[in-house]
Amino acid sequence: MTRTVLFPGLGLEFHLDRVAFQLFGLPIYWYGVIIACGFLLAVVFCYKMAPRFGVKQDDVIDLLFFAVPLAIIGARLYYIVFYLDLYRTEDGGLDFLEMLDIRDGGLAIYGGVIAAVIVLFFVCRYKKIPFLAFADLGGMGLLIGQCIGRWGNFVNVEAYGGPTDLPWRMGIDAYVDGVWQYMEVHPTFLYESLWNLLGFLLLLSVVLRGRRKFDGEIMWGYFLWYGFGRGLIEGLRTDSLYFFHTPIRVSQVLGFASALVAAGFLFYHLVLRRHKPEELYVNRMAAARKAAQEAKQQEEEDHGGERD
Repeated sequence: MTRTVLFPGLGLEFHLDRVAFQLFGLPIYWYGVIIACGFLLAVVFCYKMAPRFGVKQDDVIDLLFFAVPLAIIGARLYYIVFYLDLYRTEDGGLDFLEMLDIRDGGLAIYGGVIAAVIVLFFVCRYKKIPFLAFADLGGMGLLIGQCIGRWGNFVNVEAYGGPTDLPWRMGIDAYVDGVWQYMEVHPTFLYESLWNLLGFLLLLSVVLRGRRKFDGEIMWGYFLWYGFGRGLIEGLRTDSLYFFHTPIRVSQVLGFASALVAAGFLFYHLVLRRHKPEELYVNRMAAARKAAQEAKQQEEEDHGGERD
């Protein structure tokens, strides 16, 4: 099924088919393809940037074996919990096969983030890597994945907001009060994609300019930036997840709450407490390598002197 999406104020028109291609007779949706592209780009970025955080590139790959499947499961479970009625059969039971079908959407990012954080914590414990140092790297990867992944919502013509007459409004055909009709709405998928891109660039500039003061700074920066933006944008959406038949939007509450907590941690560490450069894990690792090299060099010189 092809749907037409307009941006009348910008003179743009798109004809969107959710199916990208067929594989062994099964439709593969653009939603999944775009999510996969965002994930791969995030992995490449984290792999390249790992040394700047003192993390071994091999550790990034090892983490993926556990984090990826469990994050997908977490994102799906989170969505199912709040949309359980969508998976009920006519006799009131649950359609478990439908619950497993994620090719066409039905993933809640907060569920994926929660699962990924839990996995990262245990992997860091096992490998004896400071959790906050690795989480700094992961926070930047999340922004990349979320920035690109939102375009899957565009292809599905979902995650849009309420009516608006702004110049960048999006024109779609959708059900309104049970009637299929044309409406012009906020392109909230685009708002969040651009917000995440801007947040990624800001955090990247902190890292590249060597202005990171403590392990966990980028992670808390991610939660502050994404949480605040998600809280605002969620208020515009018409398809929010709600707390069990209440008017309270789940993602809006989690967004503002996480942003508030992150702001508190950042204020404490950047304003009230002074950090020394040598406290950063990457600097501690560099100092340890330098000391080991100097010790090895001294040992070689001592042995050389004995031979002379």
